[in-house]
Amino acid sequence: MIRTYVKKVVKALDAKDKTAAEAAYKEMVPVLDRYADRGMIHKNKAARHKSRLIAHIKALA
Repeated sequence: MIRTYVKKVVKALDAKDKTAAEAAYKEMVPVLDRYADRGMIHKNKAARHKSRLIAHIKALA
């Protein structure tokens, strides 16, 4: 599930569609946080994904 949401953001970034990337990012964040809270992934891994993807989204401007 995590990979699916991350791939949606990456796909929008590859298409250089900032609005779609931002929408996909907003859908992805709660999923990552939920998995990190449950211990399914490390909280730093979730933070790393969020940080790197938002940096790519901001770079599209």
